[in-house]
Amino acid sequence: MAEFLGPFEQAVLLAVVRLGEGAYGRAILRDVQNRLKREIAAGAVHATLERLERKGLVASRLGSGTAMRDGRARRFYTVKAAGARALDEARRALDQVWRGCDRPVKATG
Repeated sequence: MAEFLGPFEQAVLLAVVRLGEGAYGRAILRDVQNRLKREIAAGAVHATLERLERKGLVASRLGSGTAMRDGRARRFYTVKAAGARALDEARRALDQVWRGCDRPVKATG
């Protein structure tokens, strides 16, 4: 069984998948905000990325510094095999939960 992922962890991990080689903090933040259509604190994304890395679901590396960033390096993220498995399992579990329900959901009472 893969690692359990909460909804926000899934959103961040999927942003890393979508961004590929360009998956760094600010880009991930923008992707998550656009997908969820709400403001998100940058710290929430960074804390989630650190947690995903501790769980062994993502790996990170420092890129080279740029003049635009006063020489500071960006940290780039990639999804590890365990992260891909966790996402697949989360999707299967959600599909299973929704099986047999029409969309949109109608109130019953």
